[in-house]
Amino acid sequence: MQDFDCDKEELFQNVLTQVAEQFSRAFKINELKTEVANRLAMLEKRVELEGLKVVEIEKCRSDIKKLRDEMAARSGSFLDDNKKLTPRRDVPSYPKYMLSEETIEALRKPTFDVWMWEPNEMLSCLEHMYHDLGLVKEFNINPIVLKRWLLCIHDNYRNNPFHNFRHCFCVAQMMYSMISFCSLQERFSQNDVLVLMTAAICHDLDHPGYNNTYQINAHTELAVRYNDISPLENHHCAVAFQILEQPDCNIFSSFDPDSFKQIRQEMITLILATDMARHGEIVNSFKQKLDNFDFTNEEHATSLKMILIKCCDISNEVRPLEVAEPWVDCLLEEYFMQSDREKAEGLPVAPFMDRDKVTKSSAQIGFIKFVMIPMFEAVAKIFPQIEEMMIQPLKESHDRYEDLRQLEESMREEQKRKRESL
Repeated sequence: MQDFDCDKEELFQNVLTQVAEQFSRAFKINELKTEVANRLAMLEKRVELEGLKVVEIEKCRSDIKKLRDEMAARSGSFLDDNKKLTPRRDVPSYPKYMLSEETIEALRKPTFDVWMWEPNEMLSCLEHMYHDLGLVKEFNINPIVLKRWLLCIHDNYRNNPFHNFRHCFCVAQMMYSMISFCSLQERFSQNDVLVLMTAAICHDLDHPGYNNTYQINAHTELAVRYNDISPLENHHCAVAFQILEQPDCNIFSSFDPDSFKQIRQEMITLILATDMARHGEIVNSFKQKLDNFDFTNEEHATSLKMILIKCCDISNEVRPLEVAEPWVDCLLEEYFMQSDREKAEGLPVAPFMDRDKVTKSSAQIGFIKFVMIPMFEAVAKIFPQIEEMMIQPLKESHDRYEDLRQLEESMREEQKRKRESL
């Protein structure tokens, strides 16, 4: 009986011990829960604080970017001068794109689709033009130097919506097309052809995406430096010759000092001619020479070359609709970027650049009718072969935008009637 009482007491003690352990474990779990909850609260607080820091950091980055953009627009100077102007020494400098016979043939025509190509392909096309025109052989241009020069040119065009390396390629390809289509090598010297091609490639180097009007009104460094006289075009020339000063990029190295001086002056003349503020003056001067135009007359020849680079610079509407129309969107995007900044800075805004006033049709109709067609028709007096290939597409483009304008007006009238009926 005594042994049974002992077993019973021992069993009771074991049960009590197990119950005590369960209670202890339960209390520890609660303590653990409390500790975990406290830690989570601390972590959430840290996340919230760190999140705020990230937001502030991103805001700072955004502010820095805006400041850098504004500095670039106002100064017109490179942010990475030395890096951009230093030629790349690795050869080959870019993957060589082998042009097919079909591409080579298409490259000579105004209908060439400039949107199909990657940068290395455009560089290869430009390289081909210099070889095909006989410029590499004629002027003993080192092919490796030509590659490095083209790559340095590419690196010194900014990623603007419109004034970018593709625009440079577009203008150069149209110049190459006109040289071929108008048989300019039969009328001009190889020096002239070299100047035409090289000026076309260099004509918008380091364009900041804001035009001369903005530069002058905002008193930018470029406007001050060039006394409000074609600040951008002067800058494009300066950058072009900064690049050519690099021995590894000097495609003019075979020229003696006097010949180089002449080439330099002719290039400057052509690039400065692309300032649209001088459009009327340049076109009128050219028209006065048409009745007795003489290719052997240096003044006449220079006037024609100025008109040729101007034609190529604004030639987008000569191209097929599917090639031309995207350029209008790019140009309007750049216009709106400028006019938004002008509004923010309290500067005058041109109506044709104001997103609240301009439409695609209104942007193009007047420009094609009063700027492009008269200039191309003047060129046709000397080269009648451009009538079908260039002037006719311009007239068709003008008519298409007229139709679009009428459609836009009809839609506005319809919207107005709906508002009035409400």
